[in-house]
Amino acid sequence: MALSPLDDYPVHQAAQVMRHVTTGDRNFYDRYYFNCHAASDELMLIVGLGQYPNLGVTDAFACVRTPDLHRVVRASRELGTDRMDTRVGPFRVEVVKGLKRLRVILEPNEHGLAFDLLWEGTIPAVLEPRHFLRWQERVVFDSVRMAQTGRWSGHIRIGEREIPVTPDRWMGTRDRSWGIRPVGEPEPPGIMARNSGTFYWLYAPMRFDDHAILCIVQEDERGRRLLEEAVRVWPDGREEEYLGRPEYRPVYAPGTRDVVEATITFAPPGGKPFDVRCTPLLPVHLMVGTGYGLEQEWRHGMYQGAGPVVQGVTYRLPDDAARMWGLVDAVGRFEYDGLVGHGLFEYWALGPHPTFPE
Repeated sequence: MALSPLDDYPVHQAAQVMRHVTTGDRNFYDRYYFNCHAASDELMLIVGLGQYPNLGVTDAFACVRTPDLHRVVRASRELGTDRMDTRVGPFRVEVVKGLKRLRVILEPNEHGLAFDLLWEGTIPAVLEPRHFLRWQERVVFDSVRMAQTGRWSGHIRIGEREIPVTPDRWMGTRDRSWGIRPVGEPEPPGIMARNSGTFYWLYAPMRFDDHAILCIVQEDERGRRLLEEAVRVWPDGREEEYLGRPEYRPVYAPGTRDVVEATITFAPPGGKPFDVRCTPLLPVHLMVGTGYGLEQEWRHGMYQGAGPVVQGVTYRLPDDAARMWGLVDAVGRFEYDGLVGHGLFEYWALGPHPTFPE
């Protein structure tokens, strides 16, 4: 065992030093996710920063999407002994006030994207249901996540263009998750190669003027529900309202699995069912360049050397549209009962599912 500065705080949960997590699973991770947009199709910025204690790595990325640009800056280094040090090259996350206010920074660099942004939550952070999934006897997912809607202030710089970010226009969602999910270099698949690879997924935290709705749907290749969430949350901390089993009905562009609109139906126990109409305004293909798995040379938790190693990736649209594939994080417009809200519309339909007849 080896001590770190975090051991001086009374936060221990196990007979371990704070550098060590309670599982030896290589896939343990602990990460931040943020998105920032102006409730329109003009720009979406997505930022992630993670630590992987059993791999000895920390890394970060930022992806900005405009109508004609998909740009990523990413960085990686050895984790070292101090898990309170969130710096990864030009990136860092500062917790100003836990569960309420955070600062997210990408310092100026040679790759044409930088920002200094302050996050302010507009609802209390909400702990989502535990995500547990076992494939071929192995635990593949065992994680918890908290989610929050909020507003941003600060600035974003793309090339020579500086964009002021003010809380009257700029909003977003964030989450913090930790536990086990596949990260790092690919492993020999073994019997896991027999899995279908299905990932049928919807994640839609949405903010309205005086409340938020948080929704999750995950199903397997038979349409069985693996994970779900449907709650309404108010800024003043009132109890969450359970909205029943969410039913998700997407409409796809012909010949694709690109969602052009969708309906989510909520049926609160003892209450009146209602439909939320969902419209993706600006799709961001989150897996392109960011480390979520498409590029085998750069994946979350993958050792890149002592570092910090910093890279930039830029694609132009529509010229590079064929590269845009996988999980989509879109600026979402949400409407119900005369209300209009905005948030994250995240979806993926990979592999077989009953909604895709052969």
